[in-house]
Amino acid sequence: MTIPSGGITVALFATCINDVMFPGTPKAVVSVLERLGCRVEFPLEQTCCGQMFTNTGYFDAAVPDVRNYVKAFSDYDYIVGPSGSCIGAVRHQHPMLAEHARDAKLAEAVDAVVAKTYDFTELLVDVLGVTDVGAYFPHRVTYHPTCHSVRVAKVGDRPYQLLSKVKGIDLVPLDASDQCCGFGGTFSVKNPDVSVAMGSDKARHVMDTGAEYLITGDNACLMHIGGLLHRQNSGVKPIHLAEVLAHTEGGKA
Repeated sequence: MTIPSGGITVALFATCINDVMFPGTPKAVVSVLERLGCRVEFPLEQTCCGQMFTNTGYFDAAVPDVRNYVKAFSDYDYIVGPSGSCIGAVRHQHPMLAEHARDAKLAEAVDAVVAKTYDFTELLVDVLGVTDVGAYFPHRVTYHPTCHSVRVAKVGDRPYQLLSKVKGIDLVPLDASDQCCGFGGTFSVKNPDVSVAMGSDKARHVMDTGAEYLITGDNACLMHIGGLLHRQNSGVKPIHLAEVLAHTEGGKA
């Protein structure tokens, strides 16, 4: 494991779903970053990124979330979130919403804060220059690259770089990994039958790997696929990438 010289201060953008339903994930992010010598702060002003409003066409309702994001995070040099979906929303929807609001000052502030906003895997690999974070996870796993992390946040192969350095891990490929799981935020509410069908295909491919764990970088997708795996009594356990990286030898597995 390579520890970068000199720590940096990072603001944690926990995201709504993690704050409310999966608090272990942001805690894992803090654990990994502190292990690497970073100082992590949690701006209490943070709220939703506004993606649900935006995706449904309620742009006016989403603009206050954009203003709040700028207010909460503008004083930090680095902002990190464990969700390719929410990071992608900040990068691509916030500038659009600022333009919709016809607020030049907001647009300028958004551009500045967007430039400092990173997916967890990007911060580790690109900013800290680390792929081996000292993790230990002796299990057979497979990884689902979520649509938003790949196509919007564009994290590329960074998750695979990090997983490949985890001691004891057996990472097996997932068939049709580039196919969407069918959650898609409001898509699953508006098109439940299609969503379940897509998720069932993904769950089947996961079970075919014989993996003990399914890993993703977005808990919304993990919740969707994990629910289908649970209903089929698959025995496959869903886990966020950050929680895998937080495990160390002798620690909880």
